[in-house]
Amino acid sequence: MKLRHVRAVAVFGVVLVALTGARGSGGGGCGSSHGSSSSNSDSSSSSTGGSQGSDGSSSSGTGGASVPGGGSGASAAERDVRIDDCRMDAAGKNLIAKVTVTNDDALDYTYDVTLQFKGDLGGAPVTRAVAKVDDLLVPASQSRTGEASTAYLGDGDGSEYKKCEVISASRVTS
Repeated sequence: MKLRHVRAVAVFGVVLVALTGARGSGGGGCGSSHGSSSSNSDSSSSSTGGSQGSDGSSSSGTGGASVPGGGSGASAAERDVRIDDCRMDAAGKNLIAKVTVTNDDALDYTYDVTLQFKGDLGGAPVTRAVAKVDDLLVPASQSRTGEASTAYLGDGDGSEYKKCEVISASRVTS
């Protein structure tokens, strides 16, 4: 391949990343899920986006799991959510996702976040597992963490679930 072709491919890649909005994702590594509960607690974190694999590695951008339309078209609520942890609980009965919601706005909001636990792309199919964080109050210019969990319905140890992602998020003024 000629040098000008290599340069053209590199420029195309940069343009593609810029146009698709390599910004917010909402992905994270996990263990499984299929029910829901939520809890509130304070957090000082304020970054958004990124993904976390089940091996603990992390990356930013759209790699790994993503929010549908995770770029500039994602709702403000979706961009405010970051997945911190996605795993099986110690008892091996529930899939748990921990999220941080950062409200950089001047108004207080109450958030609802729905997450889905997923397997590897191209891997063995997994049972659909969804969990929710409901009514998470996040005051203006602050962050709060929430936890979503769902019962593990599989026969193994939950290792078939490799990541989780935000599939929807909404917010209303409080």
